[in-house]
Amino acid sequence: MAVGETVAFTRTGLAHSSMHTDDDAREEFEVIPAVDIQDGEVVQLVQGERGTEKTYGDPVEAAQRWIDAGAETLHLVDLDGAFEGERANVDAIDAVIDAVDVPTQLGGGIRTADDAVDLLERGVDRVILGTAAVENPEIVAEISEEYPDSVVVSLDAKDGEVVVEGWTEGAGISPVEAAERYADLGAAAILFTNVDVEGQLEGVATEPVRELVDATDIPVIASGGVATLEDVRALAETGAAAVVVGSALYEGEFTLDEAQAAVEGDS
Repeated sequence: MAVGETVAFTRTGLAHSSMHTDDDAREEFEVIPAVDIQDGEVVQLVQGERGTEKTYGDPVEAAQRWIDAGAETLHLVDLDGAFEGERANVDAIDAVIDAVDVPTQLGGGIRTADDAVDLLERGVDRVILGTAAVENPEIVAEISEEYPDSVVVSLDAKDGEVVVEGWTEGAGISPVEAAERYADLGAAAILFTNVDVEGQLEGVATEPVRELVDATDIPVIASGGVATLEDVRALAETGAAAVVVGSALYEGEFTLDEAQAAVEGDS
């Protein structure tokens, strides 16, 4: 990606509005594979807790696997960075960025505008800000002014409250209140992770996603708990623009092609 260039993801719909039909949502909806990295390897955590991880090998191999399977976007997370507050898997993430030719969104350990700009200039298409955006909302506007449509704000929630610092501390604000704030500051999208169901393969909670979609005109990307194709369909029907899927894909509960077909009416 050239410096200053922005990329509109293929199905996440920058012109997305909550005023559409379920059929429209299904046509636009994208299934995005997760490549979460801890200690240089791909892992999946249960409810975001260290010590619960299951390992799935080399990040570049995983990323290429999903691209070969038809992924049009990749969701990258530096888990160590999320927990420690500074990027910790730089080499592994750089290797993925160098190896792939689809848009990428990256979160974990991005705490300053300079961090974000460095990543955007390095080739990441969108940066995901969680703790940094909660602690300093104006960082969203600062980055977005120079790089429009480049900031995704991560709203991770436990028991209806936004949590930060690797899901360890409550922020004292609801996801809906936060989403309204960041839309006004120029965020390109909201990434909503329901930590209550994350990584458990026990199904999704659609109502919190629907509430966010109804509360904001920017795209909502859902994450957490997807176990079946019906879960994917249910999230598409909320009006969300996309879903990030990790464990279900890595565990072979369904294929990426099956998931995308399920929301395009082919399955």
